[in-house]
Amino acid sequence: MTQPAPVRAVGVRDVAAHAGVSTQTVSRVLNGHPHIRPETRQRVLDAIQALGYRINNAARALGTSTSRTLGVVASDAALYGPAEGVAALEAAARTGGRWIATAYADAADASSVEAAVGHLLAQGVDGIVLVAPHTRTLEAATMAAPGVPIVALHGGTGAATQSAGAALAVAYLLDLGHRRIAEVAGPGDWLEARARARGVADALDSAGLTLAARWEGDWSAAAGYALAEAVADALGREQAPTALAVANDQMALGLMAGLRARGIDAPGAVSVVGFDDNPDSAFYLPALTTVRLDLASEARRVVAEVVGAPGGAFVEPPLLVVRDSALPRRD
Repeated sequence: MTQPAPVRAVGVRDVAAHAGVSTQTVSRVLNGHPHIRPETRQRVLDAIQALGYRINNAARALGTSTSRTLGVVASDAALYGPAEGVAALEAAARTGGRWIATAYADAADASSVEAAVGHLLAQGVDGIVLVAPHTRTLEAATMAAPGVPIVALHGGTGAATQSAGAALAVAYLLDLGHRRIAEVAGPGDWLEARARARGVADALDSAGLTLAARWEGDWSAAAGYALAEAVADALGREQAPTALAVANDQMALGLMAGLRARGIDAPGAVSVVGFDDNPDSAFYLPALTTVRLDLASEARRVVAEVVGAPGGAFVEPPLLVVRDSALPRRD
């Protein structure tokens, strides 16, 4: 029986011909050369995808000391923020001619984080990005990969954007006339939760105010619902909060549902502002006023930082999305 002729692997020349560029240009795109016009880079990336070109990262690593692959250690991937973070990093890396390898870890278990980091290092990744990092995740990863660039999504300079977003939410409530503002914070060992809480505190401090009350949840809608009992109790007291700054939309969803189950209307009795602008927040009851972060630009910043790209990347400022869950103070 006649054997079928072997299928020739797609090569750089094929990519160059398909994109209408030189092989040198293809090589420069693959190696992340900074001085490539965006439209040219995109043509090459589109040709790579269309032709199914596969880069031999092992061979490249031997010849260039780089695998063009970034490692991502992710935890709590069932939550909206971490899941969207991984997707944004994949898109940002691909735009720069890079790929990501993802390992999931239990952030509460240092050995799990160390194993995830070890798995990525065995693949020759050029650096590691941490998604949904707890303080202990960052510490364990740094210990497991000395000398390897490690950057946390929304960490470092990205934390300032988180704080600015939370301050924006409080400033909006202040503009509505609220002076007794309470906070539903995220878990205290999360870097993002700390940054958002810092923004709330700074905005109140600038207005000469302090928190009317504070509760802490685990980011989930279930946590928000469970906290509704304590919040409802506080709303029944003298000098009750008139507005709530909630650290993410999912907790805001659960909280509003829990208050409604107790006969308390939001925003009639208390205004609520969330954070993240997840895709469902416009359909909450009431539609949630929230803060939107530009995750795509934050992902580009992180990729640029972990690969040491000159100049880094600009991160878009947070945006307040005004809907129905916050009203002017009535008392």
